[in-house]
Amino acid sequence: MSTSHQVAADRTDIPPLSENHTSPEEDDGGGVLGVLERLGSVIVPVGVTLYAVLFLGVEAMYNVFSITPQQAGIDQSTLLGRLMGTLVLMLLIVIPTLGFVVGFCWLADKLTRGALSRLVEAIRNRPWIAALIAALWCGSTYWGLFQIFGDLNLAVMVIIAVGLGVLTFLVPFRLLRHKPVGRAAAKVLLGALTGVGVGFLLILAMVKGAYEVQETGKANELLTYVGFQDQWTIINNAEDDKPLYDGRWMMLLGESDGTYIFYDCDKYETFRRPMETTNLSTIQLDPEREKGYTCGSLAEKN
Repeated sequence: MSTSHQVAADRTDIPPLSENHTSPEEDDGGGVLGVLERLGSVIVPVGVTLYAVLFLGVEAMYNVFSITPQQAGIDQSTLLGRLMGTLVLMLLIVIPTLGFVVGFCWLADKLTRGALSRLVEAIRNRPWIAALIAALWCGSTYWGLFQIFGDLNLAVMVIIAVGLGVLTFLVPFRLLRHKPVGRAAAKVLLGALTGVGVGFLLILAMVKGAYEVQETGKANELLTYVGFQDQWTIINNAEDDKPLYDGRWMMLLGESDGTYIFYDCDKYETFRRPMETTNLSTIQLDPEREKGYTCGSLAEKN
């Protein structure tokens, strides 16, 4: 009797299995699935903000030619279609890049026998270190904004980026790490600022490419990807179909409200002509230029 009583007592000492019990793999965020879920929570805000900033980039690009996208016949639906193609192309580049980074980190973790994962986990468990990294990253996303609105050297830009991150983002990110909801909000904020930062860098590249078109008469690959059409034509008079402007090639920037918008590479001029008085005799896309070709041959003579 005492033996059975002892066995029952021993059994009552065994803690019951919790329904919320998870395996080590589940505690670590579900392994690869957890990593993909985290990437998805970052990629979505990056893509949305990047798409919004690219609208500004297209406007800045056409502003180089002293026109607006609407004057070139690019309305919101047209711009949406062109930028969606750009975002899809960027997605095709980013996905294998992220896959390579994840695979490389996994291999490095295996080679170091888990030292890399322990280091990452140690950083995550120290809120001030994780918040500092996030703050510095957010400060660096203003890099493109500094380039657009100011002429700063590298040292000054680094100081501003670090100071901006530490003074404005460090404490908020530290406080957001108290609860899961705050950590999710921090991911969204990081993704949004990352998209804005990348977008401003793209704006710089697009504006620089537009100036290159003015100087060399040829668009680079980036402008082609964001929907800028490098098309040239010879303009004829609609009445007698004779070439105008000495039969020189003109860049056709677009058309709207019955008006063509042209860029005269030889004179550095943007001008308009009514469609009813204009015939486009020949059109070329991405014409080949001889080495060393530059625009402004007639402007320099005058």
